[in-house]
Amino acid sequence: MNMSTLPSPMALPLGLLILSFVTTSTLIIPFINLLYKIRFIRAAQTTKDIFDKPTPIFDKYHKQKKGTPVGGGLLIIAVVSLLFTFIFPVIRYLGVPITNVYPINEEINILFFTFISFGLLGLYDDFMKFFKFEKTGFFGLRMRHKFLIQWTLGFVIAFLLYINLGIQFFYFPFLGVISLGWLYIPFAAFVIVSFANAVNITDGLDGLVSGLLMISLFAFWVLAGSILDTPLSFFLVLWLGAIIAFLYFNVYPARIMLGDVGSLSFGATFAVVGLLLGKVIALGIFGAIFFIEILSSLLQLLSKKYFNRKIFPVAPLHLWLQKYGWEEPKIVQRAWLAGIILAVFGLWLAVV
Repeated sequence: MNMSTLPSPMALPLGLLILSFVTTSTLIIPFINLLYKIRFIRAAQTTKDIFDKPTPIFDKYHKQKKGTPVGGGLLIIAVVSLLFTFIFPVIRYLGVPITNVYPINEEINILFFTFISFGLLGLYDDFMKFFKFEKTGFFGLRMRHKFLIQWTLGFVIAFLLYINLGIQFFYFPFLGVISLGWLYIPFAAFVIVSFANAVNITDGLDGLVSGLLMISLFAFWVLAGSILDTPLSFFLVLWLGAIIAFLYFNVYPARIMLGDVGSLSFGATFAVVGLLLGKVIALGIFGAIFFIEILSSLLQLLSKKYFNRKIFPVAPLHLWLQKYGWEEPKIVQRAWLAGIILAVFGLWLAVV
């Protein structure tokens, strides 16, 4: 066969991205209608921070989102999981070349355990809030209990990365590979839990998280392709296609929101992808806006708790910009532009 007639190695992943996009686009309108039907929508309510204190400024700037369906993350998780489950075995059966860095089944299990377990925890949170179960005490969990579950999941995933895949290192630009030994387990657990909560806190404006994830997933796909990790590449393009379809309906004014089911799942999985690639520094740069958002919130909460004063007029950062007078679409679009530059910079550092 003439080599010029062979399909490009990019053809299959690009086809999977399109398939995921079309599948999600087809399902999302019926899914939105279903959310309306079961009343899984954002209601007018007084929100509280992790110390159970009211957040009136947050409520002021988010009151217009009342009635918007929540739970788009559940559709994305379902589409990506089902498409991967059906397509990947077929691809292997047809003899399509599969290259891998880690044992294939172990890597896939870790990816989807993270994707689904944190999604279920987020779905629990959404059910408690939108069906008012948290007020009745119906299987209610306090914030510290939910953090405990997050840390338990984080340590389980970190243990699997260390034991099953043998990962105990990360690449530091200009210095090379740094091995942590068994300390990799608490380190990885911290990274996973931190990003799960960082993405959750950032998910306050229409299109902010989904747009930043879209940019970062493109960058991660480039890195996964550079090390010829086919399972991870396929997972990323399926996730990316679904995110792009979702973003069409999530831009201002949003017709659907991710919900905790999406933000917790995507934040944790975002971290695991970076850990699988061994590119923790690139992960931090790709997710720098998420980091700034959670850092501003954490500093504000600690200052209020221990010093009884605020460091910032309001937190997180996107809420501060709203209070400063920036319109929501302007904040989101400028965050996307910053995300693009961060992705390019992170890619450059990852390959130097």
